[in-house]
Amino acid sequence: MLATFMEVLDTSVANVSLPHIAGSLAATNEEALWVLTSYLVSNAIVLPATGWFAGAFGRKRFLTTCIVIFTLASVLAGAATSLGMIIVARVIQGAGCGALQPLAQAVLLESFPPDRRGVAMAVYGMGVVVAPIVGPTLGGWITDNYSWRWIFYINLPVGLLAVLMTQTFVEDPPYLRGGRRGRIDYLGFGLMAVGLAALQILLDKGQEADWFASVTMRWLAVIGVLGLAGFVVRELTTEAPIVQLRIVSNRNFAVGLLLITVMGAVLYASLSLLPLFLQTLLGYPALQSGMATSPRGLGALASMLVVGRLVGRVDGRLLIATGFGGLAVATFMLGRLDLDVAMGNIVLPNVIAGFAMGFIFVPLTTLALGMLRNDQLGGATGLYNLMRNLGGSVGIAATTTLLARAAQRHQALLVGHLTPENPVYLDQLGALTAALTPQLGAGAGEQATALIYQTLLRQAMLLAYIDNFRLIALVCLLCVPLAFLFRRVRARPDAAAAVH
Repeated sequence: MLATFMEVLDTSVANVSLPHIAGSLAATNEEALWVLTSYLVSNAIVLPATGWFAGAFGRKRFLTTCIVIFTLASVLAGAATSLGMIIVARVIQGAGCGALQPLAQAVLLESFPPDRRGVAMAVYGMGVVVAPIVGPTLGGWITDNYSWRWIFYINLPVGLLAVLMTQTFVEDPPYLRGGRRGRIDYLGFGLMAVGLAALQILLDKGQEADWFASVTMRWLAVIGVLGLAGFVVRELTTEAPIVQLRIVSNRNFAVGLLLITVMGAVLYASLSLLPLFLQTLLGYPALQSGMATSPRGLGALASMLVVGRLVGRVDGRLLIATGFGGLAVATFMLGRLDLDVAMGNIVLPNVIAGFAMGFIFVPLTTLALGMLRNDQLGGATGLYNLMRNLGGSVGIAATTTLLARAAQRHQALLVGHLTPENPVYLDQLGALTAALTPQLGAGAGEQATALIYQTLLRQAMLLAYIDNFRLIALVCLLCVPLAFLFRRVRARPDAAAAVH
């Protein structure tokens, strides 16, 4: 989990440092966004093919190699002297870390019998749920107190320790020892790479380019759809697929893929909305906004410890339904914020949301993967983590777009109240004009109108944030009944023997 935590952290730790990276490397903020996009694209391409690579080269050897690549690329990114150099380093870093999450998950699942896998997934959840929550706060603190380069350099000692511990403790299961080299499905891998890359770039850059009003975005959508459709057909018809898509026919795994995609969207959407709300509307500095949201990580950490012991004793479907219900309540609380809230009003719903996520993640992973054979886990965990990441990209893209469109809609509605027929508007305008006249004289009326309009813009943006938080809460509520589509996973008496 050392390497996995480090990898997941890097998906979010660089976000708050982008302006510093852009300024240091003489790039615009828009150009600096490729530091994030390049990492996510290469990461997405490697994720679903993890099972094949582990089978071809041996899991332990492949895991060690990935950690080394990721660590060296981190050092290269920290030492970058140009935007092109850091983007290349981030591509290599994303490719090296793409397999770390599914490999760690597969090792943990195989190391425990089915009735103890909840404990294993609680440990795993501490990395993949807590890391993106603490990432922005840690990144802001490091950047403010040292340099943005240290958000990459800190990976070096962690990576070295992870390599040492992997070599000492991780062993290949019998069916992977020595690797089972076979021919590579180059066509399938190529279609997957092109499709996922086009989709990821579309999601990351769509709002900036006004989505399908841009010819580039339309081409990316066509390439993404055709590439992924061709990939699915190829993998279902070839004798040696690089991704075992047929495991999606397992009911629990299919339902799990759906719900983990939604959870990824909800997690990353709320994590992108809340810091923006705090910084743009309430005027919080980056570090303080991170401190207001980081209690979500404490809630998640606490619930992982609790839920890890409940899985296997309590119906996992009830735990998932409870988690999505709690997440809906917490997000709806955020949907009742206004411009006069204190930090405590932000902290409480974040703690509840973090605690609810533990109730979702641990039993969801256990139920989704609990009915698969051990030799299917490598490919399944790759797909599972890919869908969580893609869900996150979709969630961020959707909320960013909805936020901008909703703000415009509310602004158009509110402007209709700034008319001479509205006595409230006239009273406010008169009071402001009178207060400003001693300083501004004849220009007081114009300045008073501008101040009222600025207040209107803030109110329009506030209503847009409220709309988004309430939409996320509704999505969480809709997931509650979906939890009962799972078949319950029951531990067999010989489960421990079967795992070994």
